Amino acid sequence: MMRPGAKQYVVARPLYSEESFTEEHEKVYRHHKTMLDHVKQYFTCDTKRAKNAALSLLPIIGWLKIYRIKEWLLSDIVSGVSTGLVAVLQGLAYCLLASLPPWYGLFSAFFPVVVYFFLGTSRHISVGPFPVLCLMIGSVVTRLVPDEGPPANITGFEGLTRDEQRVLVASSVTFLAGLMQLAMGVLQVGFVVMYLSDTLVSGFTTAAAIHILVSQLKFILGLTVPGISGPLAIIYTLEIIFNKITSTNICDVVISLVIMVVVFIVKELNDRFKSKLPVPIPIEVIMTVIACGVSYAFDFKTTYGIDVVGYIPKGYEPPVAPNLHIFQDTAVEAFPMAIVGFAVAFSVAKVYSVKHDYTIDGNQELIAFGVSNIFGASFKSFAASTALSRSAVQESTGGKTQIAGLLSAIIVMIVTLAIGFLLEPLPKSVLGAVVIVNLKGMLMQFREVPYLWRRDKPDCVVWLCTCFASILLGLDLGLAVGLGVELVSVVLRTQFPRCSVLANIKGTDIYKDRKDFISIYEPEGVKIFRIPSPIFFANIEFFRSKLVEALGFNPLRILRKRNKALRMIRKLLKKGDLQWTSKGLMNTSCRPITESEDESNMEELDLPTDFRDLPTRIDWNAELPANIAVPRVDIHTVILDFAAVSFLDISALKGLKTALKELIRIEVEVYIVACDPYILEKLHNCSFFDDEVKPSMFFLTLHDAMLHTLENHPESTEKKCNFEKVITTVTVHHPGGSLRSRDRNAPDPETKF
Repeated sequence: MMRPGAKQYVVARPLYSEESFTEEHEKVYRHHKTMLDHVKQYFTCDTKRAKNAALSLLPIIGWLKIYRIKEWLLSDIVSGVSTGLVAVLQGLAYCLLASLPPWYGLFSAFFPVVVYFFLGTSRHISVGPFPVLCLMIGSVVTRLVPDEGPPANITGFEGLTRDEQRVLVASSVTFLAGLMQLAMGVLQVGFVVMYLSDTLVSGFTTAAAIHILVSQLKFILGLTVPGISGPLAIIYTLEIIFNKITSTNICDVVISLVIMVVVFIVKELNDRFKSKLPVPIPIEVIMTVIACGVSYAFDFKTTYGIDVVGYIPKGYEPPVAPNLHIFQDTAVEAFPMAIVGFAVAFSVAKVYSVKHDYTIDGNQELIAFGVSNIFGASFKSFAASTALSRSAVQESTGGKTQIAGLLSAIIVMIVTLAIGFLLEPLPKSVLGAVVIVNLKGMLMQFREVPYLWRRDKPDCVVWLCTCFASILLGLDLGLAVGLGVELVSVVLRTQFPRCSVLANIKGTDIYKDRKDFISIYEPEGVKIFRIPSPIFFANIEFFRSKLVEALGFNPLRILRKRNKALRMIRKLLKKGDLQWTSKGLMNTSCRPITESEDESNMEELDLPTDFRDLPTRIDWNAELPANIAVPRVDIHTVILDFAAVSFLDISALKGLKTALKELIRIEVEVYIVACDPYILEKLHNCSFFDDEVKPSMFFLTLHDAMLHTLENHPESTEKKCNFEKVITTVTVHHPGGSLRSRDRNAPDPETKF
């Protein structure tokens, strides 16, 4: 009950163990489904399920029913046009990262968008080329079809030009990545992206930004640099660039610097005044149009020898089948592409779904991107995801649904079919400059390192390892290294958890780490040990060692010492050197008693102490006859807090049972509290309990176990005062100005629970 006018509650209930609670409160019987039940349910079909499946596979049906034409259509049109202009420019620019002719970027900004319009669950992301994916495709393309030297020996390359071979490689690896995404979506394994933490993705994309920056230097400087892939490719590329730095085209450098400065300044103004601007200023498009006009008017290609986009064919090319031989050579690279493309798109989609209050389905997103990439690859586009800047344009300009995305695809189609020739004089250095300016967000992620180091050093190590491995080894191997480091960090944190000894906060039923609080109550002879992680084969020994450390003694060694002493007492009684008296054991021999080292039957020392042939039990804490020394045990109860233990495996069950038996055999009571019902059920199913380890040791809460202990050991509440020790007083200053002191050795006048 709540006390009126006070933020306090009073509970009056019986003291419950798990057994007594189960006896008093009847549980609801629940049938646990077997694997066969799940299979039957999965393949069962009815009208409702068929309708839900149709709505799931075609999310467009769901949001079209609620589409508000008067309120949303104009916003979607404005957003679609703005996003389409940006998509055209980014399609051309990002295509250079893939080492393909620029106009193929327009295909990637069209075909995947159309498919995602029908199958995607996000209403705000802009689907199309993503620089990191383009770079990963570029590394595969340059590996199989290098700039210098013959291409790889692949069936189907005969009679094709170098560009056609590269397009075939890019479309085939995209088709394979799409198949992988589709398979993961159908098998409902969208959860795999959860293994890519925000820290790992941040480090990976930062490394990718550095790769992109280096790859664009050849366009900025007007140099001819062959594409290099594999480990240390970035080092070799920089070496070639520095060796050719004297051949820099000054006109390309000037154009790039002007574009970068102007675009950067206007983008900063867009960010600063976004609340006042109806739509962001499309500065990349404006500067591209100006650069095209100036390049055409002054004939930059002939006059200054700069590299331009060149001929852009009108229309779309006929569909092609993927090359199966390329599948075999690129399967290893295709899988990280599938994962990275989905992970980035899903992360952005989650941000916008939370902001605009709707749900997205990870498995359906996998299906959408899988089908988009398969369909797009058939028409020679390359892998699609979402570019952060393009999605920001679509959302910030008022886009409400994927109708804006469809309109952006129509803008791209118009450029491809009708006005693409206007972009032919565009210098490639302009595209390189646009790409570099758009890297600002990813490069600024370096600022996270100091924050991570201060807040969470293992996460910082994951970030740094992922970033540097991706820079030096390449994006595919770097992602694998980062994932490995991340999993190792999780395993280590689980394998070596921060165990603690708890104490009662005076006057409450709350228990906290004894090191963190001053006003605490610790009954003598009681030790409360908290395990803050699952217990499994890798950390059971760590858990046992920490328990021994908290207790201050090794139960097994104590047990062996007692059994050795008991063996010696029996021998002395048999010889007549010891006798039982009313005061206990008495030495009747005049000669000194020496302890013999009997190494026979050592395994018997681990068994419970047996007093059956003795007149009474031995008080091990009392003084024993001469030369018989057994360490004193001042702890009579150990309480294990299992509130944070989510599972136990078979190895942990065996280790836990051994630890419990060792304590029980030295007459230490053990209680386990707040144990998960499913763990308790598993213990029963695995025959965990016997004559020594009993179900009665499990209690509902820590406070129940403590009250039960104090009821059985009332002497624990009476602290002994040792006046020979120096009294230590701790004074703590609180924000309110009050002082609180605690005498660590003085007896407590009152203990409240």
